[in-house]
Amino acid sequence: MRDALFALGFALLTTHELDAVSRREWRVLPGFAQLPETIAEPAFVLAHVPLVAVLLMLLTHRRRRIRVGTRRGIATFLVVHAGLHLLFSSHRHYDFHGATSSALIYAAAACGLAWLASARAPSPPVDQKL
Repeated sequence: MRDALFALGFALLTTHELDAVSRREWRVLPGFAQLPETIAEPAFVLAHVPLVAVLLMLLTHRRRRIRVGTRRGIATFLVVHAGLHLLFSSHRHYDFHGATSSALIYAAAACGLAWLASARAPSPPVDQKL
């Protein structure tokens, strides 16, 4: 169950990032918002390449402690990320008010919160998968 919660939350976040490109999220983010559109858009998109590569490396690391810590960090981010969307929702360029955008953001947060809550439960035996 924990694996499914994490996978769903991560899938919702990555799908939200697709939505973020179509909604031009860089116009809301500090740093990116101050850049000209012709620089901000490719910078926003290309910044995801090393980010995703590092996350995949950490999620598949040979050391269990690193894999679990990465999952915990991502699950926490899913919750914080939803809070950031609430914080920026009144920004003039914020365009995530639709049902699809909201579902991706807040369902990811729910998965992250559920995963974190389930992490408080007793751990599975060492020979089982995460």
